[in-house]
Order: sequence, then C-alpha cells, then structure tokens
Amino acid sequence: MSSAALADLAPARQIVILTTEESVLPDLEQFFFPSYRSILLNSPEALGPLMKQVPLDGIVLDLDTAASTTGAGLELLAKVRRLSPDAVLIALTRSRSRSLRLKAGELGADEFFVAPVDAQELKIVLDRALEKRMIEIENRRLREEIAQKYFFCDLIGSSEVMQNVYEAIQRVAQSSSTVLIRGESGTGKELVARAIVAVGPRADKPFVSVNCAALPENLIETELFGHEKGAFTDAHEARPGRIEQADQGTLFLDEIGTLPLNLQAKFLRVLEDRAVQRIGGKTSRKIDFRLITATNDDLETLVRTGRFREDLYYRIHVIPISLPALRERPGDIPLLVEHFVRIYCAADRAPLKRVDPEVIDILEGYAWPGNVRELENLVQRLVLMTSEPVIKVKHLPSQLLYTSTTQQEALLIPEEGIDFDEEMARIEVAYLEAALRRTGGNKVLAAKLLRMDKQKMHYLCRKYRVGRD
Repeated sequence: MSSAALADLAPARQIVILTTEESVLPDLEQFFFPSYRSILLNSPEALGPLMKQVPLDGIVLDLDTAASTTGAGLELLAKVRRLSPDAVLIALTRSRSRSLRLKAGELGADEFFVAPVDAQELKIVLDRALEKRMIEIENRRLREEIAQKYFFCDLIGSSEVMQNVYEAIQRVAQSSSTVLIRGESGTGKELVARAIVAVGPRADKPFVSVNCAALPENLIETELFGHEKGAFTDAHEARPGRIEQADQGTLFLDEIGTLPLNLQAKFLRVLEDRAVQRIGGKTSRKIDFRLITATNDDLETLVRTGRFREDLYYRIHVIPISLPALRERPGDIPLLVEHFVRIYCAADRAPLKRVDPEVIDILEGYAWPGNVRELENLVQRLVLMTSEPVIKVKHLPSQLLYTSTTQQEALLIPEEGIDFDEEMARIEVAYLEAALRRTGGNKVLAAKLLRMDKQKMHYLCRKYRVGRD
C-alpha cells in the first residue's frame, strides 16, 4: 500500500484484517462499511509499517495464516499487542483448542473467534469492544489529568491543605534554607523532604535519612558523626557518619525532638561551623549539606521544659511546613485508596480490584490515628486477603467498623448528652419551614407534603410560630 493511499484513509475506526485467506470473512465489506475503513493485509511484514503510519482502532489477526504456524501466529499476536496496546485485538483460528484460546488471551487478545466467522457477529463484538476501549482510554486520560493536578512527587491529595503543602515545597525547593516539617506520625513527612529535594538543585546528590527515634542513645552519636579507627573497642576501621555522607546533598533528621541534649549541643556546633569531627578524630571536615528536619513533637513545649535547646530550635525552625492529619483531608481518601489498590494489586500480580462506594464512605468517616500509613496498611491487607473482585464493607476489620459506628453515635449524641424535647422541636420546625417554602406558604399543601392532616399543621404552626397567621 502506497503512502498516498495511506494518507487518504480517515483517522477514525481503522480496522486491519491480517490473513492470507480472503474467503475467511466473506461478508466483511457489507457489515463493516461505512462504520469502519477496513484494510486487508496478507503479509505480517506489512503490518509494522502500517501501524507506524495509521492509528489503528482494531486488528483482526488470523493465527493460522498470518504466520508460518499457529505458534508463530501467537508470537505475532504478542508482538502486535506490544506495539499497539490500545487497539482492540481479535484472534481468529480454525482450531477449537481451549488451550489456544487461553494462550491468545494471555498474550493480549481481546476477543477470540473460530472460523468460519459470521461477519455480522464479528462487527457487533467489535463495536462493543471498541466502545469499551474508548471508555478505558478516556478514563486513563482523566486519571492522568488528575495525577498531574493532585499528585506531587510521591504525595497524593486534591484537598486545599495539600495544595498548600505542594506550593510550600515548590517555594523552598530552590533555596538552601533549613526546613522543619511538622505533622503527626504517618502523615508522610519524609515524602515531603524527598519532594523538596526532587524538585531542587540537589536532586542528584546524596539524600541521607536518619530517624533519631529509631536509634539507641549509645549508637546515635556514632551514626551521626562517624568515628576513627581505634576510637573505641569495636572501632576496627574508620567510618564516616551520616552527616559526612550527606556532603553536597541533603541530611534529613526525622523525629529530631528525640535527639539527646548532649548531641543537640554537638550538632548545633556542626550547623554553626558547617564542619564535622569524627569520634576519636582530631581534625574537622568541612561539609556542605542542606538540613531538613521533621518532628511530631511540640518543640516549643520541649524548649520550655528544658528538653530541647532553644538555640538549636531557632537554627532548625527557619521555614516550617505543616502536614495535615488524614482526618483533616477526608476528600483525599478516595485518591489514596485507588492509588494503594493499584500498587498492591500490581505487586501481587492480581487483577485490579474495585472498592465499593460504601467502603469509601466508612473510611472517610474514620479518624485515622495512624494517618496515611495506617490507610496504606489497611488497603494492602484488603487487597491481599480479599479474593473477590470488589472490596466491600464485609471485608473491613470489625474494629474499624466499630470505631466508625461509635464516632457516628458521638456526633448524634455528644458526651454531655442532649435535650431530647428541644432536639425534636428543632427538627419539627425545620420540616415545617421547608414544606412552607416549597408550597409558597400554603399550609394545606404543606400538610399534604408532610402527610399530616391540616388541623395538625395549623396546630404545629401556632405552637412554633411558623408561617403567616
């Protein structure tokens, strides 16, 4: 087929039939025209160039004649699927082997036909498959748009509070200023630190992360500052500390509020001199690093009670970024759930599961004391432990359901209790006023709307002084 002929083809609904037996689809033109522009090929070598020049919507591949053997036809099918992942791919054969059908499906065939084929049936199946594929492509496009807007590095969220976090990250990323990330445990403080680095000038430099709360007090000094050979009994060789390893890059100290006081003083000297001296060493090494710290502690209280040095506090509290708790951004939960479901279905090599909307409603009403980390752990457990394609309320842990119900009851009846008569009166007034507004103040029609007799309507209006006299 010439390039000129290809150029004349309409861009939509392009269907290729690859077979050397033209009689295999006897009524093709009658049923496909004018819905599709069908292109008949009798050589697999012609398919590759055609796919590069013409956007194909569907490909009908005769496994028996498109290649030298049916096995080679399957290999061709797999290659076509790799080259054209969005095209509807229909496999055709004269074999009734069930294993062949299964193999074709595994290699990417959307539909499978055994010859002789009814062209009308083929068109109906093709119509449905193309419609489904168009919806999938549109949904993917929308998800990509959402991802561009609501995903920032590895952070996910469409809420206003998260958009503010993204903006803060972009503002501080290009500078070398010290940043303090504040937020509850599990909110993603290290993700924010990594995002700052990822969009900044030190992106390709070392990122050294230290969790101060995870290291025993007798090890953290060596971990941070390193040591020289012979500095202590087990120091058989010299080793640089994490501060030294961060040279030219970024040092991230998580849970800095747990750093012992004696090390706070030593670290403050590092920040003032921009130099570090190993344990047992006699000289200091100049270090160029950007400092990002994080904490879920109330540092101001720690300063007042003498557990955190005030001078170090002012050194690290240059640019604070506050991360919201998950309960403060419930609208982000559907995005996070979908993201984690995709991750863990892919990791488990399982078909993508769906989450029942009622489950999302319950998750949005939960307080999430463990924040995003707790949500991720829950989704991972649900993906692995649920054999059904849809995750439903029955799959949720009983403790979460109990907590959610308790919270709803607390909203309905606060701890201090309510005045039942006043609450019922408030509800009655609300219904009366709504019905009167709907009926333009006509009490007879309002009574019908509320399914009560007009005498009761007049009585309640007088009782609560609602409506015109």
